Amino acid sequence: MLSVTGTPYDTLASTIGISDSSKDDMGSLLDFGITYKEVSLHDDGSPDLTSIAASINKKTKLVFIQKSRGYTSRRCLLKDDLKSIIETVRRTKPGVIVFVDNCYGEFVEEQEPCSLGADLCAGSLIKNPGAGLCPAGGYVVGRKDLIEKIACRATAPGLGSHIGPSLGFNRTIAQGLFMAPHITAECVKGAVFAAGLFEKAGFSSQPPAHSLRGDIVQSIRFNNGEQVVDFCNIIQASSPVDSFVSPEPWEMPGYDAPVVMAAGTFIQGASVELSADGPIKAPFIAYMQGGLVFEQTKLAAMRAVEKMGVISK
Repeated sequence: MLSVTGTPYDTLASTIGISDSSKDDMGSLLDFGITYKEVSLHDDGSPDLTSIAASINKKTKLVFIQKSRGYTSRRCLLKDDLKSIIETVRRTKPGVIVFVDNCYGEFVEEQEPCSLGADLCAGSLIKNPGAGLCPAGGYVVGRKDLIEKIACRATAPGLGSHIGPSLGFNRTIAQGLFMAPHITAECVKGAVFAAGLFEKAGFSSQPPAHSLRGDIVQSIRFNNGEQVVDFCNIIQASSPVDSFVSPEPWEMPGYDAPVVMAAGTFIQGASVELSADGPIKAPFIAYMQGGLVFEQTKLAAMRAVEKMGVISK
């Protein structure tokens, strides 16, 4: 496995077996004999195509691309970045499987990873494609033969997609997918407004208001961990569910630092609904995402700037 977007986010790093918290015989990819290498992005967040080509060898079977930023300060990859990576891989070794983690990226751009040449693409149904309706689950799409192999592993060999998991709420999954482009547009509008407002208040945020976007995440950099917690409390207080709750950092499994999460959401953990979170470690970035309706995100951003504007001074 070759990751061409640097070290994957914390929980996936544990799955691969490369995190500090990884232990032997816990079922990671390394435990199954799958080796791992990675190529870092350039400082501007663009892919290092030369190093990608040089890192692909006879053992490389899968190239992994993480579209969104995870808990980093880099920008999200855009469709042109994905296309350039995929074309580089195809020229170097045509048979390599290209897999894209598309969490937070669905329906933000006009083209999805598989239409750009990726073999597989996966994401979460409590993010963009679930539209705040789907209560759980994830999806994987791509080449038919690879999807059938995945289905056999997820169910049982020989049964595959004939027995695929429905989770008992197929109508909700379908309705969420139908609503997803509209809900994602609401999320993007809220992120653009928040970016512009934070910039005027003197905050450093990524991406800037007038930049192209590849996902629904808006990051804001603070001076210390206490300010990250304060910001998440404001987001929680602007939520329709559990607005009275005060989020606190805690040692979440799979992360290398305490994490604070604000999510006063109808669906537990649904980050397509307005939420904010971040690890309590330098460079002290809070990641705001989602918003089923633009008006809620607008209100929350205004309250945050009103109550925390002095932080940027």
